[in-house]
Amino acid sequence: MPRVGVQMSKMEVKRLDKPDEMRKFEKGKIQLVKFGDAVVGRATFEPGWKWSKHVKPIAKTKSCEAPHFQYHVSGVLHVAMDDGTERDVGPGEISLLPSGHDAWVVGDEPVVVVDFQGMIDYAKDSNKSKNDTRNR
Repeated sequence: MPRVGVQMSKMEVKRLDKPDEMRKFEKGKIQLVKFGDAVVGRATFEPGWKWSKHVKPIAKTKSCEAPHFQYHVSGVLHVAMDDGTERDVGPGEISLLPSGHDAWVVGDEPVVVVDFQGMIDYAKDSNKSKNDTRNR
């Protein structure tokens, strides 16, 4: 059954290496493909990347408020939830992260994730969308 907001009038095929939009920030980038209101994003975070250091200044929120439903392609991402829960997530794992977390790359391998939920506003400059306060 199709998700609400996704028009299913015709087949569409897109590639993340030819994104509809790309957002770059220090030590990372997001490649986005859009299908109606649905957005899928591939995030690449370089060694040394940390949300609270590299994206928080863009998001202007205490912690990441974007909920994520993502497949981890490579690298190890440490996630620290605002409630104190912490976990390393690695290749082949799927994570469901509610709003309220920090995250950072563990080790010297880039982290690549494909996110099916939380990338629509991720790392989006708030100056370009002043009315939208959801996390980027």
